[in-house]
Amino acid sequence: MKLFKISIFILGLVFLSACTDDSAISSETEASEGEEGGDLVVSYPSDAGSLDPAGVNDMASDQRRQVIYEGLISLDDNLEPEGLLAEDFKQVDDTTWHFTLKEGVKFHDGSSLTADAVKASIDRIKDPAMASSRAYIFDMIDEVNVIDDYTVEIKTGDTFAPLLSYLSHDGAGIISKQVIDEDYQNALNEAEIDMSLEEFYALREEGGEKYTDIAKKVSEYTGTIVEEKPTGTGYMKFQSRSPGEKVVVERFDEYWGGPVNLDTVTFKIVTEDASRIAELESGQSQLIQGFDVGQVERLESNPNINVLPVYNISTEFVGMNTQKGPLKDKRVRQAIGHLIDKDSIMEGIYLNMGRTMKGAIQEEVLGYDENLEDLEYNPSKAKTLLKEAGYEDGFDLKLLTNDVPDRVDIAVYLQEELKTVDINIEIEQLEWGTYLEAVSSGEQDLFILGWPNTVGDPDQGLWPILHSSMLGNGGNRFFFENEAVDQLLEEGRRELDSNKRAEIYQEINEILVEEQPAVFVKQAEYPNAMTSNVHGLEIDQFGHPDFRKVTLD
Repeated sequence: MKLFKISIFILGLVFLSACTDDSAISSETEASEGEEGGDLVVSYPSDAGSLDPAGVNDMASDQRRQVIYEGLISLDDNLEPEGLLAEDFKQVDDTTWHFTLKEGVKFHDGSSLTADAVKASIDRIKDPAMASSRAYIFDMIDEVNVIDDYTVEIKTGDTFAPLLSYLSHDGAGIISKQVIDEDYQNALNEAEIDMSLEEFYALREEGGEKYTDIAKKVSEYTGTIVEEKPTGTGYMKFQSRSPGEKVVVERFDEYWGGPVNLDTVTFKIVTEDASRIAELESGQSQLIQGFDVGQVERLESNPNINVLPVYNISTEFVGMNTQKGPLKDKRVRQAIGHLIDKDSIMEGIYLNMGRTMKGAIQEEVLGYDENLEDLEYNPSKAKTLLKEAGYEDGFDLKLLTNDVPDRVDIAVYLQEELKTVDINIEIEQLEWGTYLEAVSSGEQDLFILGWPNTVGDPDQGLWPILHSSMLGNGGNRFFFENEAVDQLLEEGRRELDSNKRAEIYQEINEILVEEQPAVFVKQAEYPNAMTSNVHGLEIDQFGHPDFRKVTLD
């Protein structure tokens, strides 16, 4: 997994401002600057929804889980897959992969990592009895087979080029098989199903209506034990949890990569930005992530705090419902694209935290094309397009947004900008759950949202939001249906040659410029800040902190 290695010196502040390549924030910290031991306190605005890899799909949970669990694969500095718990891996044929496991790896309960645990973990997240909201991430996997104690075979239904990248996802974290077995046995007991665990597993392999019925009954109880004692192979192991307050993890002394320096990490919940910043300034917390970019200057001026902005593989966009009213006409969508000044938004609203997007693919991701000719800000061109489309007298649109301040500001900006061509925008601001439901059901004309690419591959960044099979809840809230884009996305999954895959995604980007289902405004830059007594911290492009080398003064 890509890590932005940040040098933090005892004397002086190193402030890392927005940059266009990794070199500006790439310098490794020597862990010897601090002392061994101690408790690092990290404050987040929200609690983890789940400590189970098959649990809820949110950043807050990922940031806790990633120190407890590990998967077969991680991503290197170039977002290329490399072995983590897999010592080696090879593609046997177009749909078959073999993974050789590291030997001598221990789970936190003392059991050993084997192929059985890998199969149990992947089978579990796909199991209807788990009813996991993350199961779709691994839909491409048809079978997981145990070849021997340290060899696993994964078979996909069709050729799926980005499989290895998908296996780097937090949802593919490997859980102790003992804990998985205990979790299923507890679910069977709670559901009052008179069946042994062996019989349950055999029936699951067989599938069919009988298993569907039993899976539905036990799904209410699965995950209970894993939540109570999350057990992976990570460098930290679970110690305690106080819901709504904190999660505490402690050093795992038998970690295969060697024990870390810290004694514990406390993930503390402090909901308000102002309170978290006050905690950082007072030293009650040593690290905060994800706060109002308007506070960066204040923290930058504090000699006891280091501000660490990191580009995320995610995007913020202005989406258009391509199946409603005037927005059915791509000339109208192009006109709106010509009325959005990305540079002005970046400077005036995002305060230059992030970088403007050229198309829908981030600079670090396969398929990015620096020569792509995106629509430029051109109000005159917008007026011409609207006249050609028969809308020179204007029309009304409804714009939906949630209550994120930046998004509200962009909504107001759009309202003022589109008014210049007689497009009247009604802004409706909704709370998060209601907002997602509304834009997924197509109530919007325009909307403002983001999309994270959680595996670093263009397929995960584009398929969910653009393929016609994903309309609405699937992620395609533009309600965009384009046969050429569908075909190219499908080719991108089948094509094993990375250069040819890059060309496929570049072609998709060119179509998106023409069709304009959305204006991809910025690649997010995640603001992080920590006290100057913290050394060796690394933060990856997905917002995950790595505490393995951290020491405290």
